[in-house]
Amino acid sequence: MEQIAEFIMHIDEHLITIVENYGLMSYLVVFFIVFAETGFVVTPFLPGDSLIFAIGALAAKGGFNIWISYAVLLAAAVLGDALNYFIGHKIGRRAFGGKHFFKEEHLIKTEEYYEKHGGKTIIIARFIPIIRTFAPFVAGIGKMHYETFFRYNVVGAFLWVTSFLFAGYFFGNIPYVAKNFELVILAIIALSVVPATYAYVLEHVKKRRAK
Repeated sequence: MEQIAEFIMHIDEHLITIVENYGLMSYLVVFFIVFAETGFVVTPFLPGDSLIFAIGALAAKGGFNIWISYAVLLAAAVLGDALNYFIGHKIGRRAFGGKHFFKEEHLIKTEEYYEKHGGKTIIIARFIPIIRTFAPFVAGIGKMHYETFFRYNVVGAFLWVTSFLFAGYFFGNIPYVAKNFELVILAIIALSVVPATYAYVLEHVKKRRAK
């Protein structure tokens, strides 16, 4: 975990090394990282927001082509969520039916939740680390209709990649940002949990008012 944390905090330096060592293959490397972070339940620790921001900043310097990066990252984000959905849909349900954590009643609640709020959840989850990885998996378990899931998957990927990539492209090389890149990454991580915190507080307030 220490190595993963170091990679995230110094992601700009690592990207430069990747570009220098792999050239055009760098696009494949960043594709795989984003694809894995969104596509496999077991890899939520991989960098997402910070990686895309750093790619944008490096693209402004000529390290990456901004439009190729945009296409590669969009494809990785959409395909990753799609894979995660199918994994949840095909094998996720087998985890339910037990007597402890994965009860059938939890599955029913999951299906009901995604029927009512699934689209909004898929979009908002894009901006929340870890939850971003689990949301499509749970959508697959909850039998969210795939055509509906795919539409929100594309919208969420577009908003996520566009906002972080071009934020990095236009603001990542401002002298203060460049000199304090680690603080910027921490700020990005902190801001990423705002939607989840807001939703939790709002739900808590509604429950208290309902009593």
